[in-house]
Amino acid sequence: MKGYLTDESFFGTIAGRYANRIAKGKFNLNGTEFTLETNNGPNALHGGSNGFDKRLWKYEKVSNEHGVGYALKYTSSDMEEGYPGEMQLTVSYLLAPHCNSLTIQYQATTDKDTVLNLTNHSYFNLNGNFSSQSLYEHEFQFNCDNYLPIDKHSIPLGNPTTVENTPFDFRTPTKLKDRINSKEKQLVQANGGFDHNLCINNTFGEEVDAALIYDPESGRVLTVKTDQPGVQFYTANYLENVKGKSDITYNKHAAFCLETQHYPDSPNHPDFPTTVLRKDETFNSITRFIFSTRQ
Repeated sequence: MKGYLTDESFFGTIAGRYANRIAKGKFNLNGTEFTLETNNGPNALHGGSNGFDKRLWKYEKVSNEHGVGYALKYTSSDMEEGYPGEMQLTVSYLLAPHCNSLTIQYQATTDKDTVLNLTNHSYFNLNGNFSSQSLYEHEFQFNCDNYLPIDKHSIPLGNPTTVENTPFDFRTPTKLKDRINSKEKQLVQANGGFDHNLCINNTFGEEVDAALIYDPESGRVLTVKTDQPGVQFYTANYLENVKGKSDITYNKHAAFCLETQHYPDSPNHPDFPTTVLRKDETFNSITRFIFSTRQ
């Protein structure tokens, strides 16, 4: 457990109560301004320094149409890390060997109106050789016609913008090395790589194929399906000599994250899909990581 408590890279964690960033650690809900810890420069990130990734969850075995696994349960107290409402959460991890899938199901209720954005923060490298060179050979394809331009603090500048004629156009399979060294301003702002929200072509609540990643050397393929409106594409730009599983050292661009979620800073952008969870409503969401091979 110590590895999770001391980790600052969110390896494999549940990020919340609000995954991604909230500008200046402030948001207004029902006429009341709430102030959060700013743990990422001027922003609140992934629920704060004691977010869901640092909490001890209860668990129980579970089985349903998506496979078998464990349901993790946690009660987040009212005003924990500055967020209103006592929240009951269940996050289930389910394996289905017949289709090589890992399904993550999220469910939450609250006794007060609040904001909520949950994601899984696993890092992937389909090659198994955790180096930037192996990642650069990966081919990425996203079902995303738009992305969110960001400022120097990774906060959205405004509404979704077309990916056409930008480094964010992955509508057809594209090797990362063809984009990662781009001198475009947007990439420089993310420390020389991607850390941007891509807007998935779906209606919220509709599960669609969001991403497909292929490593030509190993032949491994990862398909991501989700009902969330966005995916934060992150290429581990801030890893530097980070010790991980099996004492492996991870550095910049050693892996990628596909954080299916709502848009960053949504509570401060009324035109974004809402992240407000009302009292006595139930939040449900699903993301599936499906693994296969290609000759």
